[in-house]
Amino acid sequence: MGSVALAVTDGMLHFELSVAYEVFASAPAGVPVVWYDVAVCGPAAVRVGRFRLEPDHGLDRLARADTVIVPGWADVDEDPPAELVHAVRAAHGAGARVASLCTGAFVLAAAGLLDGARATTHWAHTGTLAARYPRVEVDPDVLYVDNGSVLTSAGKAAALDLCLHLVRLDHGSSVANAAARRLVVPPHREGGQAQFVAAPVPDRADHPLAALLPWALERLDRPLTVSDLARQARMSSRHLGRHFRAATGTTPLQWLLTQRIRRAQELLETTDGSVDAIAEATGMGTAATLRRHFNRTVGVPPDTYRRTFRSRPLPGTGPAPAPA
Repeated sequence: MGSVALAVTDGMLHFELSVAYEVFASAPAGVPVVWYDVAVCGPAAVRVGRFRLEPDHGLDRLARADTVIVPGWADVDEDPPAELVHAVRAAHGAGARVASLCTGAFVLAAAGLLDGARATTHWAHTGTLAARYPRVEVDPDVLYVDNGSVLTSAGKAAALDLCLHLVRLDHGSSVANAAARRLVVPPHREGGQAQFVAAPVPDRADHPLAALLPWALERLDRPLTVSDLARQARMSSRHLGRHFRAATGTTPLQWLLTQRIRRAQELLETTDGSVDAIAEATGMGTAATLRRHFNRTVGVPPDTYRRTFRSRPLPGTGPAPAPA
């Protein structure tokens, strides 16, 4: 997780490249972890949109990185450069985690890294990706897909979501939240959310959900239902569901579950409370319920998650004590 290589050649999209560099090259203030060592790798001076970029290293450096980021590819009707495809394939073969942002998925597909796997890209190009690479299971409706050592994202803002997801995998929820605060963006959007929603996560005072979401976040320790949310919002459950789908790309219950899991992650990282206590504090009821949902969502049990992230000191403290 320590070294990140950004793969650049002529024809890359500058927004996705800039997003990745901003996330991985700039540590949030006060985080108690060693941040990433970032290298920009390319064959020579390259043209990225209207900008000229001087890489730090050649593409051969990708094979020595822990994580390789492939930004968006501007012209999906052209084959990506063979040297880039070969370098990305070699990096993955050497054990690197490889992530594409937006149409960078076309590079991963050309390298064979997406064969037989689920993947995504910008919604406007999912049909092209599926037609050109029929062995790839293209999902046009998600923000990003995490296959472990190979990850793909949709376009623009979803590229930032995937980068923060990688930070969360490496350093935990608290550090990823700190990175999101520095960037002034929401701390987490699930990869399974829809790419295209009718409105962003509400940030206007007059939005129907503007008051409801903070109200719910303050009450995650309670067994909230869709009816409770609808009653607080003064609308029918069906009407509430439509607003949630339009604003967040998901359902009220799924949104609530996601917030409970994120709160559990923060408590596991920053407190010594038992799993039973955290289950109660997050409205999960029992440790068994928390473990089931946590394992399914995060991929590891709560106890394993705590051992991983509490082994690192918290801000202003010494090493965290081993959990009982």
